[in-house]
Amino acid sequence: MFRYALLRPLLFSLPPEAAHDLTIATLARAGKLTGLLCWKAKGKPVEVMGLTFPNPVGLAAGLDKNGEAINGLGALGFGFIEIGTVTPRPQPGNPKPRMFRLSQAHAIINRMGFNNDGVDALVENVKRANYKGILGINIGKNADTPIERANEDYLACLSAVYPHASYVTVNISSPNTKNLRDLQGADALDGLLSALKKRQDELAQMHGRYVPIALKIAPDLDAVQITAISDLLRRHRMDAVIATNTTLDRDRVAHLRHGQEAGGLSGVPVRNKSNNVIRQLKAELKDEVPIIGVGGILSGKDAQEKIAAGAKLVQLYTGLIYRGPGLVKECVKALNGQSHG
Repeated sequence: MFRYALLRPLLFSLPPEAAHDLTIATLARAGKLTGLLCWKAKGKPVEVMGLTFPNPVGLAAGLDKNGEAINGLGALGFGFIEIGTVTPRPQPGNPKPRMFRLSQAHAIINRMGFNNDGVDALVENVKRANYKGILGINIGKNADTPIERANEDYLACLSAVYPHASYVTVNISSPNTKNLRDLQGADALDGLLSALKKRQDELAQMHGRYVPIALKIAPDLDAVQITAISDLLRRHRMDAVIATNTTLDRDRVAHLRHGQEAGGLSGVPVRNKSNNVIRQLKAELKDEVPIIGVGGILSGKDAQEKIAAGAKLVQLYTGLIYRGPGLVKECVKALNGQSHG
């Protein structure tokens, strides 16, 4: 595998979004030459959501929003890849600059706002990829869709991606689309999950294949909210919950340059908040709904903590930016032999 330590200074000399775009473009090209960077994970398979994951370390949504670099990402040793967030129609996202490195804290603040080329473009990219592993597709709503009509966007995306996904993630927890987190409220969430499960049943019959649905939640929920969400996850027989998205909390970074920028904070400062939510979900759900842990994983030990807290699988994003693809291998090795959940 190439030495990320040699590449990182170049990437960090660029504005964060430019570095991100260069990374995706490079991985997209490398996908045609995967032997140059391929590392086959030696992890132990894990059964979650009725799927067999070759190892429990995945890529979180947000890095490859349009599914442009699936082949290249698939060569990095992940047990699964999640692309998106994708919306029904293309949208530019929020004004730039909208991504900021907080290197001292090993963190990032972003307010991208679901910038993507739309679900039809993503589906075409998935069709072109020859990745044979587990592919999650993360879906959201367009910024200009009124919140009271959000369900329509989620159902449209679910229908479009269903034939092409191993599982689908419903993102109601990004802080960068106005009012989106309101969907985590009990009444709104009850209605959304009910509609999604009904459509899932229809699509399963139509395609002769059951595709699991996971719900991605925020780290900024209190115990009462987590209990309410857990009750709904059980009642609607959701296939998994992903904990967590980025945080609005700035306590640990307020003193740093860019620490007060609007958006979601990821990386080390969200680690403990994410782990706390995972522990609370584990206590509430009692293994009825599997948990996928994400947030602040920058070492194998961090991945082990997520599993110990109650997660069955973990996902990386910000850690990759600071540590590079070697982090995947480190986490897989750290989780070998560790009991899951």
